[in-house]
Amino acid sequence: MHPAEAAKPLIKFNHCKKYIYSFSVPQCCPLCQQVMSSRKLEEAPVSISNPFTNGHQEKCSFLLRPTQGTFLREYDGRSDLHVGITNTNGVVYNYTMHGVQRDEAGWEQSVSIPLLQPGMYGLMDQWDKYLEDFSTSGAWLPQRYEEDHHNCYSYTLTFINCVLTTEGKGQLDKGEFTEKYVVPRTRKASKYITLYRGIEEHGFYVTDCPEEETNPPEGSGVC
Repeated sequence: MHPAEAAKPLIKFNHCKKYIYSFSVPQCCPLCQQVMSSRKLEEAPVSISNPFTNGHQEKCSFLLRPTQGTFLREYDGRSDLHVGITNTNGVVYNYTMHGVQRDEAGWEQSVSIPLLQPGMYGLMDQWDKYLEDFSTSGAWLPQRYEEDHHNCYSYTLTFINCVLTTEGKGQLDKGEFTEKYVVPRTRKASKYITLYRGIEEHGFYVTDCPEEETNPPEGSGVC
């Protein structure tokens, strides 16, 4: 899959006392081969929301993607992840061994976390200047990069904390930010990847006691 290619929609329906996932509702149940009908409301198919987004269409957001490849194709749950922050035009600022990069492509399949609360127009107006000024400081020169201690995550979290300080709010440490904002979304993404790959391989995916798909609150920004 090309990074910019949209994922196929996922559908969930109830039949044979199972939850069955597929890319479309089949004419016959893949388990019992009976003709599908949705006379009962609880058997009606529902769409499963895609946890991935085109990061270049997200403003003032924290983005997460595999360093190599895409989530739906190459990611194996242990691969390195890369993170960045978007400006108001969807340019992704991210720190690598080559310094701060300003990517206009390559983040088309990302996990996105909004960093601003709705209605924070004053901060949004200053966002691009804050991000650019922060990125040109000496702390983020190529020679300062250390894979384990001064990396892309350090860059994004330090910027977020600078904004929080500007707003008179308390700072977040790496563990707190990860647990509160990143983990709920990556957990949802992991489940989606399992479903997607299972459907691609077998045409459908079945669960006995499905867990409810929980979505992190939309629009609940960090700053």
